[in-house]
Amino acid sequence: MTDRDAVPFDLASMRKQYRAEGLSENELAATPVEQFARWFKQAATDGGLFEPNAMIVSTADAEGRPSARTVLLKHFDEQGFVFYTNYDSRKARDLAENPYVSLLFPWHPMARQVIVTGLARRTGRDETAAYFRTRPHGSQLGAWASAQSSVVSTRADIDGAYAELAARYPEGEQVPVPPNWGGFRVAPQTVEFWQGRENRLHDRLRYVEQADGSWRVERLSP
Repeated sequence: MTDRDAVPFDLASMRKQYRAEGLSENELAATPVEQFARWFKQAATDGGLFEPNAMIVSTADAEGRPSARTVLLKHFDEQGFVFYTNYDSRKARDLAENPYVSLLFPWHPMARQVIVTGLARRTGRDETAAYFRTRPHGSQLGAWASAQSSVVSTRADIDGAYAELAARYPEGEQVPVPPNWGGFRVAPQTVEFWQGRENRLHDRLRYVEQADGSWRVERLSP
């Protein structure tokens, strides 16, 4: 790297002093999904976040090589956290080989993070179809037009495929669900709630699933 290419600021000095109120054990909900619902409501209403349902989905293939990408959460309940994708994508291929996954919600303006680890399983086709019908028409066509994660020669190839689909399925006409597209539900095994505090002494409270289906809460050192 030449001096001309050097970063024009000191990365080591870039830091924020978090002054948010802490998170204590007696404030937590009975289950991690209930606690997530509380925090998500705050993130979506008062947090000032763009797309609070954006999460970093981290997977690893059969050889343990990791990959990560940002995906939108589309549903959550006591059974897990749901997102949708092309089943031929890299994330889906990873999950077919290794179903363990991590979800990270980086709510930086609130000095909060939520980290979910668990097992991913495909959603049923009825559930997938019900969600697909709620997508905008253009997004439905996009699910067909893109062979996600595959190599393409030019942008024109993608645009051409979309134009052909738009002619076949004009606005107002029902678009069928692609056979290789659908959801994953991540059943949580651990859920960590991270609240930034002063002097990097953050609060980290983690729910851990027990054999009987109950949850144990443990505090992690920051």
